[in-house]
Amino acid sequence: MTKPCEHGGAFFTAIGERFDRLERRDQVIGADVLDAWFDPAPGVVAALRENLAWLARTSPPTHGEGLAAAIAEARGVPESNVLLGAGSSDLIFRALREFVGHDDRAVVLDPSYGEYAHVLGEVIGCRLERLALERARGFALEPARLAAVLRSAPRLVVLVHPNSPTGRHVPRGELEDLLRAAPRATRVWIDETYVDYADPGESLERFAAESTNVFVCKSMSKAYAMSGLRVGYLVGPRDELGALARITPPWVVGLPAQLAAVRALEDGAYYAARWRETADLREELALGLGEAMPGVAVVPSCTNFLLAFAPAEGPPVRALLDACEARGVFLRDVASMGNTLGAQGFRIAVKDRATNARVLAVIAAEWRTLVGSARGG
Repeated sequence: MTKPCEHGGAFFTAIGERFDRLERRDQVIGADVLDAWFDPAPGVVAALRENLAWLARTSPPTHGEGLAAAIAEARGVPESNVLLGAGSSDLIFRALREFVGHDDRAVVLDPSYGEYAHVLGEVIGCRLERLALERARGFALEPARLAAVLRSAPRLVVLVHPNSPTGRHVPRGELEDLLRAAPRATRVWIDETYVDYADPGESLERFAAESTNVFVCKSMSKAYAMSGLRVGYLVGPRDELGALARITPPWVVGLPAQLAAVRALEDGAYYAARWRETADLREELALGLGEAMPGVAVVPSCTNFLLAFAPAEGPPVRALLDACEARGVFLRDVASMGNTLGAQGFRIAVKDRATNARVLAVIAAEWRTLVGSARGG
C-alpha cells in the first residue's frame, strides 16, 4: 500500500483518536493544523443546533444543487462551472487522476502542500517536477520562473495560492497575465484554500470559469471554520467539470455540511471581520515569536499561519516541538513539505489572542531550557 501523505493533526493523540478524552480539547492546542481560530458564523451554529437530529438522520440533496447555486451566486460564476467535493482533498484525488497519466509531466511548488506531490508522484506515478522556492528570496514565486515553466508545456501545473507552508502569494493580476499566455494543453490547478485571508478579491474563480484550462480548488474548511464538515468545490471550464461530474458519487457532501455552507455564504460580513482580525493576530504572533526565540526568522505571511526557522546554530527544532507537545502545544514540523526547507523550520497556526499567548509562553520556556542545556548551564 502507498504510504499516506504526512499531515498535521497530531494533537488528536492527546485528545483521543476514538474521542474518549474530549474534555481535553480546550487544554490541548492544535497549532499543527490550520483550522480557524474562530467559530462558524452564528447563523451556521444556530442552524446546526436547531436541526441536528433531523440533519443526522436525513439524506442530503443528491447532488447538492442548492449549495452549488449558493456558491455560484456568492462567487459570481455560472452554476455549471461549479463542482462540489467533500473538502479539497476529495477533489484532488478525484480530479488529478483524470488530468494526468503515468507518462505526463506535472509541476508543483517546493515547498508546498504535500498532498499534491503525494497524489501525483506516489498515487498516479507521473513525471513529477518541483519548482524550488528559495529561502533567500523569501520563498517568493517569481513570475518569470513560472512563465518559463508554463512555456515548457507540462500537462499540469499546481499552484497553492497563497502557498503553504510559506504564506506567500502572487497578485491576481500578475497571475492572470501569465495564465493567459499558458499553452491550452497545460491544465493549471490553483488551490485557494487560504486566499480569503489574503484578500477575497485575489481569487481567480471568475477567471477560471471563463477559461479553457484553469481550475480553482476552494476549501471552506479554513476560512469558514468548517474543517470538521468537509466542504469544498472546484471552479473551472464547464466541459471539464461535466466530465468530472460523471464520476462524482451522489451525496458527496453531507446534509449538515450543505446546510452549514449555505448559511456561511449568507454572512460574508461576519467572516470578513474575522479575516481582518486574523491579520492583526498574525502580526502579534510574529512579534511574539521573535521575543520567545531570539534569532528566529519569521517569513512574512498573508494567511492564518506563519513559517519560522529556529537559529541554525541553536538546538534542533525537533527537540523544541517534542518539548512543546509534552505540554499540550502541537506545532508542525515542515521538513516533509519540501526539499528546500532544511531541518530548523516549523509552522504555527494563528489562534485567538489568549491561546497565542499560551503558545508563546510554552515556546519561550522550552526554548530557554534547550538553549541552556546546549550551553551546559
